[in-house]
Amino acid sequence: MSYKFLQKLSQNLLEIFEDDEEYYDITIEVGNDPYVKIFRAHMVILNYRSSYLRRILSTNRRENDGTLVQIKLPNILPEIFQIILRYIYGGEPTLKDCDNLDIIKILVAASELNIQELVIYTQSFLIEHKTNWMEQNFNLIYQTSFENNSFLELQKYCTDLVSKTPEKIFKSLDLSSISEKLLISLIQNDNLQMREIEVWENVLKWGLAQNPELSSDPSTYSKEDFNSLKNTLQKCIPFIRFYDLTSKEFSDYILPYKEILSEELYMDLLKTFLNLHPNSKPTHKSNSRIIEKRLTTSASTDNEKEPSSWSSVLPQTSSSFDSWDLREKTKKTDQTSDSWNLRVKTHQESKYPWRRESTHQESKNPQRTESTHQESKNPRIRESTHQESKNPRIRESTHQESKNPRRTESTRQESKNLWGHSSTDKEPDTLGCAVN
Repeated sequence: MSYKFLQKLSQNLLEIFEDDEEYYDITIEVGNDPYVKIFRAHMVILNYRSSYLRRILSTNRRENDGTLVQIKLPNILPEIFQIILRYIYGGEPTLKDCDNLDIIKILVAASELNIQELVIYTQSFLIEHKTNWMEQNFNLIYQTSFENNSFLELQKYCTDLVSKTPEKIFKSLDLSSISEKLLISLIQNDNLQMREIEVWENVLKWGLAQNPELSSDPSTYSKEDFNSLKNTLQKCIPFIRFYDLTSKEFSDYILPYKEILSEELYMDLLKTFLNLHPNSKPTHKSNSRIIEKRLTTSASTDNEKEPSSWSSVLPQTSSSFDSWDLREKTKKTDQTSDSWNLRVKTHQESKYPWRRESTHQESKNPQRTESTHQESKNPRIRESTHQESKNPRIRESTHQESKNPRRTESTRQESKNLWGHSSTDKEPDTLGCAVN
């Protein structure tokens, strides 16, 4: 119900606007000769609908003799002000039937009159309904949006478009008319899906357009000609990724313009490309732009054309990578384990020097190493060795036996007489069983 009331109010105010024969108390002269038109309006409405007009009216008050207040707006076209004045009275902008260029003019005029509500609405209308046209006329939109700090929505739109699809904007622009700021914002973008030689050619084309007296043949240039082109491109050249060119592209397209490069850059490029194959790039210095998007698109297209081939290749590729990962992980684990064991062994030897000496002796005497191995496997041998180490007499006796075979045999016979069987026979379970 409230919407109907507002609609009725808007209609009544528009009737006041259209019936300009009476009750008006101000005249507005809009435009420049020969395109000038006089509009009749009502001061009280203008005063509250536009802060810009309020300031003007405050300095041009009507005299007591009944003379009408008159103001001039030379920077606005009459047909554009007609649309804005209708919005001031009725509160409903009529942009759907307007020409695209007229909408831009309405936006600029609304900003000048400080009608912020109309500024916001017009930006939204362009972004929602005129996207294709704005891409085709991006230079105009870009320049318009950044010439006025109140066009924040359009500025964001332009920035996002340059960031996401810079090559699309690059190819749609008339390079001769774009600003240096826009050109730099395009060529410094990592997402620019263009070969670097194409970027260089476009920058060169823009530079020549700013110097129409120069020809396209650099062999005819004088020193002054090169200096003019160098001054024009001095802010753009740092964003050209020369090291992403091939050796042939460098010699064919860059060398003829060597005079516009700094001496340091030129000498470094010359040393870099001098010994390369004509189709090779200096990969160690290359700073290529992001090409994942292009590769992804290409893969997606191939996938649509040959789905069966992709489905057969992908599982094999995946299994190959899995196998490779497993081998690499196993290799790294073994290397880590060996490294850890070496560090522990080194630490123990540094802490207990006699271990290092023992290890050295074992490495020189294989029989000693084998003996140690047998002791670790046979508890009785290990126990005997332990007893010998505690009792010097036992150790001496063992030493004598090893030197005198007869003594060893005598010891074996004594053992046979004592137990009643050979030392190689099975021993009795208990000492008491042997005595019986």
